[in-house]
Amino acid sequence: MQRRDFIKGLFVLGACPACAQADFAAEAAHWSYEGQSGPDHWGAMAPDNAACSAGSQQSPLDLTGAVKAELAPLTLDWKAGGKIVNNGHTIQVTVPEGSTLSRGGNRYDLLQYHFHAPSEHHVDGRSFPMEMHFVPRRKETGTLGVLGVFLTPGAANAGFSRLAAAFPKTSGGEAAVDDVDPNGLLPKELTYWSYEGSLTTPPCSEIVDWMVLRQPIEVDEKDIRAFTTLYPMNARPVLAANRRFILSSF
Repeated sequence: MQRRDFIKGLFVLGACPACAQADFAAEAAHWSYEGQSGPDHWGAMAPDNAACSAGSQQSPLDLTGAVKAELAPLTLDWKAGGKIVNNGHTIQVTVPEGSTLSRGGNRYDLLQYHFHAPSEHHVDGRSFPMEMHFVPRRKETGTLGVLGVFLTPGAANAGFSRLAAAFPKTSGGEAAVDDVDPNGLLPKELTYWSYEGSLTTPPCSEIVDWMVLRQPIEVDEKDIRAFTTLYPMNARPVLAANRRFILSSF
């Protein structure tokens, strides 16, 4: 825990400028999800990426063997609106100030949410077609409390359909999405898995309190295709838990 607190302290002091700007990618290294710039090579591509290969609390994980615990309930207060951007690695929605996640007396301010296909986390060895990451940060510590939501094909989700229609087709493209309420991108049930981990993209900083919701949301299969046409595979493989406890609220 001392090592993790030290890393969090560096985050607050600005030693991770890419993270502080809510752009969690070491762009100068031109990383990707395949070949010589893929996940197996991230750690060697830039000094700031050392945790990608040397870290002991890396994400994502296969959520298996969880221990039932009295986890604090999640209280989410998301605000509508934002700007959607194709950043070259995913589709990301940067949100206006005022959206919060609270858990056990800790409050996180939502910065952005983005998407991966297929899901980065697995459940008992099973993956999902997509995973959405809401990225809130605690001002006091710089810790990120990332909330993961699985997406499966089924009934259309109005908010996701509006996002899919607005996905910028080229890297750097952006558009306003003022009519999208991220509360509509959440399942009814907020039971979750929790563990200490890292960013799933370079620099792979181990500053994340992960919360992955048990219940997926359904979205229209054609809207999934709208994303996978742009990013058919932008998921880091699951990694070793390294004796970490995965806790569940259910």
